[in-house]
Amino acid sequence: MPAKLVRVSTQGLRRFLLEAQALAIDRADEAAGSAAPARVLRMVRRLECVQLDPVAAVERNQHLVLAARLSGYAPAALERLLAQRRVFEYWANAACVLPIEDYPIFEAKRRRLQKQLAPELSRLRRVVDHVVSRLAAEGPLPSRAFTSQHRVHGYWDNQHPKTKATSHALNLLWDAGRVMVVRREGTERYFDLPHKVVLADLLRQAEEIADDQADGALLGKYLRAFRVFDLGDFRFGWRRIPAPERRAIVQRLVQAGAVVPLAVDGVRREYFILAEDLERLQRIDRAARREGAKAAPDALIRFLPPLDNLLWRRERIVDFFDFDYTWEVYVPPARRRYGYYAMPVLAGDRLIGRMDPRLDRDCGRLIVRLLQLEPEVRLTRQLRRNLRRALEAFARFHRADEIEVERTDPEGLTV
Repeated sequence: MPAKLVRVSTQGLRRFLLEAQALAIDRADEAAGSAAPARVLRMVRRLECVQLDPVAAVERNQHLVLAARLSGYAPAALERLLAQRRVFEYWANAACVLPIEDYPIFEAKRRRLQKQLAPELSRLRRVVDHVVSRLAAEGPLPSRAFTSQHRVHGYWDNQHPKTKATSHALNLLWDAGRVMVVRREGTERYFDLPHKVVLADLLRQAEEIADDQADGALLGKYLRAFRVFDLGDFRFGWRRIPAPERRAIVQRLVQAGAVVPLAVDGVRREYFILAEDLERLQRIDRAARREGAKAAPDALIRFLPPLDNLLWRRERIVDFFDFDYTWEVYVPPARRRYGYYAMPVLAGDRLIGRMDPRLDRDCGRLIVRLLQLEPEVRLTRQLRRNLRRALEAFARFHRADEIEVERTDPEGLTV
């Protein structure tokens, strides 16, 4: 790229990212009280989106992301925003919660998916027509309102068809943007039709927006969500863009002065930043170079869920945090090193280990199967205290009265 590279340190980039993603805030200094829906909405907007996931070893990913950033957060606040139509669910980094005002810029993605899914929807036409007509007359309706004895190959079926035809039709219609999730009760989703959910002005904007305009706005949202990005992401711009086209897009942005290439100390991979963020990054980087390494043992501790926004690019975590993280939920149990739901432990601007939790909901007990620290982390009395406080806060969030730590690494680590 012809533009001059701006040199920065990994520590400066870590601190910049943590500040941008609201993980540099000392939650102990925040005002006490619950995180009201308006405050939660501001956080979703700041992050651009929050990833959804059904895995429930403890609370689900979307709630853990917000709880790590907002004191007093309770899942009911996000559910209320969904019911109030102030956020919606759709494909971004994956299935995500998004501010409702972003509805129009996903229209090109919806159009492409409608075209891609048309053959499958056509094969299920009778079921699809039944679902849509019922939602038109009776919606919103929960997924259990639609029953079928007919089984088809769903997204997660391998050899044999196991998915109800109605369930598969709902999933396809949601992918295509023809139905929307309007509220959740536990694991159950309630569906309705877009024209009954989205404000008329936003529907009109979606109808009128050109594909290239929508894709450009979506790319801008992607860049703001990552803040510091590379060209290796196959979901670049939250679209399937071939590598040569990704490079051409970023080169145009660099030439236009909207994006700046970075030279990161000790890192070979190419990284870029939005020009609007450069001054703030440089200010943080200068302070980081003056101060040197922040003492992680004395810093506030947070447990990050596997699909936290900070962790979306594992390569970036290796490059900036020198931390190799794999979510082992899909790894065979015998081959897991850290556990089914191991959550990275953030202390200050360092990732210092992992915590693998499980919630015994019947007994109100938080079970930590493994609490692991990286070999180079110095275990101090203050670090033990901070880990204990973080575990107690995590247990309170889950309304667990007891904490049981089954195994630690190093052995004998007591908190």
